[in-house]
Amino acid sequence: MRTNLTRRRFLELTGLAGVGAVAAGCSSGPPDGTATWAMWSSSAAEKKVWEDFGKYVEQQLGVKSVATLTPSSGYPTKLDLQLVSGTASLVTALNGTLIPTYAARGAHRPLDDLIAADPDFELDDFYDTSRKISGFNNKTYAIGFDVAPTVMYYNKDLLKKQGIPLPSRTEPMSWATFRDLAKQLTKPGEQYGFTCAPAIDDLVSWVYCAGGNVMSADASRSALKDPEAMEALQFVIDLFVKDKVTPPIKNLVTESSLSNFMQGNVAFMQNGPWQVVNARKAKFDWDIIPFPAGANGSTPRVSGSSFAIPSGVREGAELDLAWKLLKTLTSTGALDIYAKAGRNNPARLSAGSAFQPPPDNLGIVQDILAGKIAGGHAFDVTTNWNQVKQLLGQDLPRTFLGQVGVAEAITGLTPRLDVLMRQHLDTVRQATGRKG
Repeated sequence: MRTNLTRRRFLELTGLAGVGAVAAGCSSGPPDGTATWAMWSSSAAEKKVWEDFGKYVEQQLGVKSVATLTPSSGYPTKLDLQLVSGTASLVTALNGTLIPTYAARGAHRPLDDLIAADPDFELDDFYDTSRKISGFNNKTYAIGFDVAPTVMYYNKDLLKKQGIPLPSRTEPMSWATFRDLAKQLTKPGEQYGFTCAPAIDDLVSWVYCAGGNVMSADASRSALKDPEAMEALQFVIDLFVKDKVTPPIKNLVTESSLSNFMQGNVAFMQNGPWQVVNARKAKFDWDIIPFPAGANGSTPRVSGSSFAIPSGVREGAELDLAWKLLKTLTSTGALDIYAKAGRNNPARLSAGSAFQPPPDNLGIVQDILAGKIAGGHAFDVTTNWNQVKQLLGQDLPRTFLGQVGVAEAITGLTPRLDVLMRQHLDTVRQATGRKG
């Protein structure tokens, strides 16, 4: 079913943070028959990847490719407005954390009918985790283009300089070992042992490794107050406040783990393989290893991004082109371009071998996804995940500065998080009962 909202109602529902629903008619601007698609891009290296994608689309489809590239920080807001105004591209990129939000509100169409009618499309060629991230309510709403676990980057030169043996390439170290190494590698004001972003997106990997989660299994309440989650949160905050193994935080909003790591004076950085394309510019030798193992093992978050078709795309020639475009953007040939550039691990199994060194140990990404070493945990999110993140972003970052304790922060946040969880369940029930 195609849902139509006024701009005012849309903004009331989303606060310019989530997606509402779609006005009929999606294409405007470029002439009919143009392959239009939207993507975030925040660096020259990323822009080059998408330019190569555009050339590949034109070669494969024989039509003009027009990509709208927007800095990652502004992409969701821009896409929201385009969707409600009917000016969105035929295909739009979606961060996996927002797919339930868009799907539940009818912003993007399910793809199951298109997949079933296309004998040439093999959904089995995509990692299971990517397929899970791209679905909602037992329907496929997007096709993945990347999927990867959080890993630990490390500065090999820094470890060698201090005579510290390099960590195992395949065996995750324990939290205790990691903490000891981070402390050993820290010289306040000169070099530091660890860096990560002061936000839930990074904290959640530690929570998963401890056996906890942001929400309960049925998503009816917040689970951050559970012992496993509290242990993980306290461990990370202690690295910042008690052990002081991290660079001083200058700004909670703009703090960048990549920027810290690229300066060459940080030993370990928590991040995803999507930063390989940028980390390759480092002027020191580095590599990646599995995420440190907690009580639940090495099970950090697995994230992914996908391409989807807005519900406003019209049946007929427009939808046919959108489907061909989506298939091309997620084809082995396109994802080989993506992977060879080091942009991230492709969501297709048949393109996985293209994600090659440097760094030397890059192959562990596929091994983790395949369950051969360590492991991963698909990023569990709600249909109002932006609101959850915004709420957690109010008080939780202050714990990184030692301004408030972890227990105090989580206790204060829990009642409001529980309200958002109940709203999420209401949204799921409404989406389940809506006739398509």
